[in-house]
Amino acid sequence: MSDEKRYIAINRDSWNSRVETHVKSDFYHVEGFLKGNSTLNEIELGLLGNVEGKSILHLQCHFGMDTLSLGRIGGIVTGIDFSDKAIDKARELSIQTGTPATFICCDLYDLPAHMSETFDIIFTSYGTIGWLPDTDRWAGIISKFLKPDGKFVFVEFHPVVWMFDDYFKEIRYSYFKSEAIHETETGTYADRDADLKPTTVTWNHGLSEVMTSLIKNNLTIERFEEYNYSPYQCFQKCIEIGKNKFRIEHLGDKIPMVYSLVAARKVS
Repeated sequence: MSDEKRYIAINRDSWNSRVETHVKSDFYHVEGFLKGNSTLNEIELGLLGNVEGKSILHLQCHFGMDTLSLGRIGGIVTGIDFSDKAIDKARELSIQTGTPATFICCDLYDLPAHMSETFDIIFTSYGTIGWLPDTDRWAGIISKFLKPDGKFVFVEFHPVVWMFDDYFKEIRYSYFKSEAIHETETGTYADRDADLKPTTVTWNHGLSEVMTSLIKNNLTIERFEEYNYSPYQCFQKCIEIGKNKFRIEHLGDKIPMVYSLVAARKVS
């Protein structure tokens, strides 16, 4: 087995092990979602704009609540994720909510073997790119499946965040991509006390790496922003500074926590 296939298998097992806990957690609040709550945040909604009637591909969708939230506001949605347990739950939620959606279980890099359709919008957000070893191939997938003049919307935790240890006391990791980072967690970000010890393999990707990969794959970056808060309380030592706005207590507004970009596939 190649290193890449081994890494994918490790991470798929990790995410499969989390699904049941995540579905039951207050963090994801599935009960509220089933009652009609949207899981989309102000940042991405502002970048996506009006999605009514637009075809949308949601990469690394976990168990599909953001995908279905996009469907509820008029998007024609397709979500992909490599966790079979997550995709099973996404399909279940689609039926429960009466929201039409297509869900495909596959590794992102293997997507061309599963479909050929192109989309008006491709969307991915919050904790996705670090699971991928190669941003050039990631950007190539986006370019391949985005319609001419289509829009790629990306919202992600800032690479500065991933330089720190879990408690944000010291710099532990390189800002730049180097070796794969092998870790065994205790619990999960959605429930720190969960009886889980998932093993993971991740990579840090700096901003220049991400943007250069997109540019090399015929995507034009039209908008880029950084934010000094996270819309999720998914890190240790977080405090709430406003509705759905969290910072690391002892760092305040000194570090960026999230960034976003919009890119287009331009036709010459």
